[in-house]
Amino acid sequence: MIHVGLTGWGDHPDVYSTFSKSNEKLVDYSAYFPVVELDAAFYAIQPERNIVKWMKETPDTFQFIVKAYQGITGHHRGELPFESTNEMFSLFRESLKPLIQAGKLSMVLVQFPPWFDCKRENITYISEVKEQLKDFPLAIEFRHQSWYYPEYKEKTLEYLKNNDWIHSVCDEPQAGEGSIPLVPISTNENHVLLRLHGRNIHGWRNPGNDQKWREVRYLYDYNTAELNEIANIAKTLERQAENVTILFNNNSGGHAAKNAKQFMRLCNLEYKGLSPKQLDFFEGE
Repeated sequence: MIHVGLTGWGDHPDVYSTFSKSNEKLVDYSAYFPVVELDAAFYAIQPERNIVKWMKETPDTFQFIVKAYQGITGHHRGELPFESTNEMFSLFRESLKPLIQAGKLSMVLVQFPPWFDCKRENITYISEVKEQLKDFPLAIEFRHQSWYYPEYKEKTLEYLKNNDWIHSVCDEPQAGEGSIPLVPISTNENHVLLRLHGRNIHGWRNPGNDQKWREVRYLYDYNTAELNEIANIAKTLERQAENVTILFNNNSGGHAAKNAKQFMRLCNLEYKGLSPKQLDFFEGE
């Protein structure tokens, strides 16, 4: 089964009905996609009221991929707003309980930063995260190329498989150590994640002095040939795992929703149990 979605639901004008209010974006989104990445959880551990609200706005079968809080993955700068690391993990676990109880948690995505390279102390920390979040399905995404160096690649994949990690396979610009190659291998027989970041090699690297860098990092519009290529990759992954979830993250220019819909048409993907559609959604497509 292939599930297609986007990273977040708040910035995709193409999927919102002209009749909807600004606080109904998730309702509109869930009329077309069965899964979404919950990015808000990366910036702050979400209170139960937010989680419950989002659950109520989506159909019973809708799934959330929760991005792990930035303090867990090492992105947070400065002092953490918690008394201890254990408190941080405890609050994050607690925030996931409503999703687990409702059967709406697809997985937790633990995305490590570009400076998190392949070395013993980082492997030890990955094991600590796994232990802290052992009751949840966990996906891992690396951003440093060293995990896939020829001398480490097989060991990395073997480690993920032996420890029941879901592999986040990435399509992204090949721009040095701060990017990873596309490795279409599932390390979990139940689930594999494919995240599409675009191929904007010039916008991928952080120049260090450009305040608008993040606005163009994911600026990319996949063409039909590239979407067919991704479809073949998805089929390869489908032979390895029961579920393949594909997330389009190429939205600096607003292309993610359009590309996701194109991809679904190419693959003849239709989903049951979505929210009712407004008549003006993707009119004429």
